[in-house]
Amino acid sequence: MNIPANLKYTNEHEWIRVEGNEAYVGITDFAQSELGEIVFVEVETVGETIEAGGVFGSVEAVKTVSDLNMPVTGEVLEFNADLEEHPELVNEDPYGKGWMVKISVNDAAELDNLLDAAGYQAII
Repeated sequence: MNIPANLKYTNEHEWIRVEGNEAYVGITDFAQSELGEIVFVEVETVGETIEAGGVFGSVEAVKTVSDLNMPVTGEVLEFNADLEEHPELVNEDPYGKGWMVKISVNDAAELDNLLDAAGYQAII
């Protein structure tokens, strides 16, 4: 199971990679393997500010639909448009080309509430 050390993680299996005041968010390798073949990613919250823990979209696999939860409070700046045509990128490259949203981080201190790689490894 791939758990990059440079990311932060939620108990709900989202990851966040911070780059300055912005960050990329997606689901973990564990989450995509549990969901199976991902067929659709829906994000209709671009331009909205979502509280930490709030739902910013959903991911649909062959057998289930799961909510996507925001790791920290922030405004959704961009949806990964590549996922519209190629949702399987989430399965193939969950930490790279399979990112879901780019956000502006409202309060960097909220990152301290997230899990590091070792903490995430411990819960899966």
